[in-house]
Amino acid sequence: MTRRIRLVVLGVGIAVVAVMMSLAFTGMQHFGGDVHAYRDSAVGATFAHGTANAVSSVNFDVRGFDTFGEETILFCAVVGVAALLRPVHRERRREVSDEGHVLESTNLLVYILFPLTIVLAGNVIAHGAVTPGGGFQGGVVLSTGIHLLYVGGRYSLLRKLRPLAWFHQGEALGVVLFGALGIAGAALGSALFANVIPQGQLSDFISAGTVPFFNVAVGMTVCSSVVVLLASFLEQALAIRAEPGSQPGRKPGTSDEEGAAS
Repeated sequence: MTRRIRLVVLGVGIAVVAVMMSLAFTGMQHFGGDVHAYRDSAVGATFAHGTANAVSSVNFDVRGFDTFGEETILFCAVVGVAALLRPVHRERRREVSDEGHVLESTNLLVYILFPLTIVLAGNVIAHGAVTPGGGFQGGVVLSTGIHLLYVGGRYSLLRKLRPLAWFHQGEALGVVLFGALGIAGAALGSALFANVIPQGQLSDFISAGTVPFFNVAVGMTVCSSVVVLLASFLEQALAIRAEPGSQPGRKPGTSDEEGAAS
């Protein structure tokens, strides 16, 4: 494909998207009006399914299929980053020591905040259908809490408490669990991603039907994905080094002149 054809395709695509966006914006309800169909549907679904957190109701009841797409995009993005940052030809891993000065106040904060952050993450995920929060927020908090060990200068301890094989499996298991919950709704005679479990009472911890299970699935995927992502960046920054005498970007089997030219 020539440059001219690529520019033509790009221009047509931009024009089509611009027309579609213009039609969408002109068809929106005016700000401050009395008619808000999406709002009315979301609030009605929140009370109908006993979900005190309206955001979780929207994510997993009103637009559960969209949320599944977002989770899949995150999964694929992390897989792509991990593939790009893996060691290539003439690169090797080296052992990373915990040498270096870390302030005692920083160590103290890490020791205090590490268990508190882990507990907070579990609470945010577990109460995602009742209070503000949910699987995505709790997953980010949990992965961040784990990496507080690196802030305290304990990279070796971080690697021991963060077995990447487990998180690779957890990432895939979260996506599979989310999809299985969606298929279960259709299998039980309702729609895909439908809320088919008894909802219970509004604001009770055991309520909202399938929403808490969706939060757990999202929490597993998000936490595992962020851990794998941060692990890839840390490995690339700290542990991956080029072999002596090699040049970054040189292809296997090329001479020094050819490698420099490439």
